[in-house]
Amino acid sequence: MIVDPKIIAAMDERLDKLVSLDIGGRGVEHLYAAARARQGGPLVGAAADALLAVPDGATVFVTTGSVSRAWISTEIGENDGPAGAAIIARALSLAKRVHCVVLAEETLLPGMRAILTSAGLTVLPFEQAQIACKDGSLAVVTLLPFTTSDADAPSEAKALLARYQPSLFFSTERVGRAKDGVYYSMRAIDYGMGRARIDVLFEEAIAQGVPTVAVGDGGNEIGMGVVSAAVAEHVKFGGTIAAVTPCDVLVTAACSNWGCNAIAAAMAARRKDVRLLNAPELERQLLNRGVDIGLINSVQNVVDANVDGLHLEIHVAFAEMLRAVVKPALVS
Repeated sequence: MIVDPKIIAAMDERLDKLVSLDIGGRGVEHLYAAARARQGGPLVGAAADALLAVPDGATVFVTTGSVSRAWISTEIGENDGPAGAAIIARALSLAKRVHCVVLAEETLLPGMRAILTSAGLTVLPFEQAQIACKDGSLAVVTLLPFTTSDADAPSEAKALLARYQPSLFFSTERVGRAKDGVYYSMRAIDYGMGRARIDVLFEEAIAQGVPTVAVGDGGNEIGMGVVSAAVAEHVKFGGTIAAVTPCDVLVTAACSNWGCNAIAAAMAARRKDVRLLNAPELERQLLNRGVDIGLINSVQNVVDANVDGLHLEIHVAFAEMLRAVVKPALVS
């Protein structure tokens, strides 16, 4: 059953308003205005349409994860990003039997496996996952590391794209390099050491015509290259940290996980499939799982379930608000 386009259009506007509510006061409302002007319509809806346009059973590259304190250890990851990426991979698998290949640093893959499993996905090697996608017997993902070497990144990028031939590349809360080639934190600290050069892979995908969707909340992430002027003007240290890597569809959000959750909600509305939603209880489960594996709240520098300094209950409530926004489409 097709949902009335007017209902979808109204929901897309509400979802955009929710994700761009700048609770942390970091300037995302300005980034949203720039991204919205470029897109010419709601950002969340455009991202959902792009994801649902991939063929059934296709392969999609997904990247997230940040070696957030790389100068200390490359095994320390951030809790914004992985949960959102897991929700997108889950929605794609349930909606279209899509096989997501999740790329991150090798040091972060064990934690990514735990988060993806908590989202209901089975992590398998590529060939086995392909079987499951074809017969629809499992919601699956594959994990893949990418090089941390500047010298090796271009050739490895070409090789991966040739082998896996993704129909789309999705990035969330994945830091990209700035105009000077450095990977900066929000505090303008160089933390490129031990970081997989996935932005090089992303840019090669763009060069080869692969559609791209990105989510970010600070200006230093992959995809923010399309609003770099707004980042420089409105974000603290923006002139230094602004990432240069562009994308086809950019979703700016107060928290990157929120952007992913809103995209999944828009997908659920379009497909009239409640399974695609990130339910509040699942959001709680994923963020608490992040504590179990040691992901840090990078704003407050501790291991807890509060993402970007916002309390766990705010994130759970946000998931409930998303469910309320799209409920008319799911029950009509």
